[in-house]
Amino acid sequence: MDSNTPVMFITANVGSIFENPTVMLKIWTEEFLSTVSKLNPKFIALHCQEVGGKNYEHCTQPVEEFVKLLIDSEELRLFDKVRVFLDEDFSKAENFTALGNFYFIHESIEDLLIWDFKEMNFCTVFGKEVYSGSIEDVPIKEKSKFPQDLFPECKWSRKGFLRTRWNLNGSVFDLVNIHLFHDASNFIAMETSPSIYSVTRQRALEYTLDRFQSDNHGSVPFFLFGDFNFRTNTQAVIERLVDGLNPVQVQSPNSNSVQKLLYRKDGEEVVLTLGKKEFVHSNHQQIFIENAGEWLKEYDVEKDSFDGILFEFPISFPPSYPFEEDAESGSHYTTTRCPAWCDRVVLSSAAKNLIHEISKDGSVEYELMGKQTCMGDHKISSRLLFGNVLCRLKFKSAC
Repeated sequence: MDSNTPVMFITANVGSIFENPTVMLKIWTEEFLSTVSKLNPKFIALHCQEVGGKNYEHCTQPVEEFVKLLIDSEELRLFDKVRVFLDEDFSKAENFTALGNFYFIHESIEDLLIWDFKEMNFCTVFGKEVYSGSIEDVPIKEKSKFPQDLFPECKWSRKGFLRTRWNLNGSVFDLVNIHLFHDASNFIAMETSPSIYSVTRQRALEYTLDRFQSDNHGSVPFFLFGDFNFRTNTQAVIERLVDGLNPVQVQSPNSNSVQKLLYRKDGEEVVLTLGKKEFVHSNHQQIFIENAGEWLKEYDVEKDSFDGILFEFPISFPPSYPFEEDAESGSHYTTTRCPAWCDRVVLSSAAKNLIHEISKDGSVEYELMGKQTCMGDHKISSRLLFGNVLCRLKFKSAC
């Protein structure tokens, strides 16, 4: 075997696949497993957000089926070491995050340890273990829900992070699943630049990074991948799309509030329709898909505040959110939000040193999984695989 280890990191917001589990679970797992077969990784880290969907109280059985479909699959039969962490105890609102971390390790990997956050040491990994329900006392993970004072305007949220630490062939690193705050209203998002939602996400990410630097577990290289909910600069994107057009307000029939804004060209054609949860361009599909939405990257600036701290491989794929949840229209964007690269895989500067031939073309693949398949409202990305974003790479041998 190559002395370097091919790994695959995937982030996937799976909430919407549990809205229609009888159809979507099979489609999603088949796409994931076919990607595993194609890329042939030896270490797989799958970070999921919103496990169980919005109706998680009634989704125990579909979540169990999801786990079983993966662990018992033919494609993963040679992955004899498995660790799954599912935060499912919704009765404890102060702790509940709905995050799920899945790790699959190939039988060819013999030198593997996982960190015990309670005993403060590494322990051997063997066999297959699934930790579900309340996982507060599971010592080989660290989980945190973000403090309420980070987003005082929000009454309740499941946002937070779930971290594990690994020693793979002598290389020590953290893998962190994160879910940051979303944009609740297009109207509010367009009011300021940056939006209040962007500022809240920045606070939560700063809180996370500061915590990793100041805790008593020591600072190690880390890979941070999940649903960052990063959005493009809504105000600036709208200004570009409407090119000086003034909006016509449509009042709500039940109140004096504004229901929609219509930007009309020559008083006739509607170029852009904007509502609280409506974002419709007259050429909605082509303008964001064509050329991987290259023009939109100018407005993808939320990560810029962390330049020098967080590194990301170049994005060559179209926005990962929001896609149609219809199995027949999986490659189309839905018209609720401006498409954005919500799902990301980023890493610390120190983590770059773990990657074999990082500067060589083809050594890393950062991509969407299931471009033509309905994967829910988020696509998966990379070889690193990432949101359904996928990232694939090789770890150097530490020997």
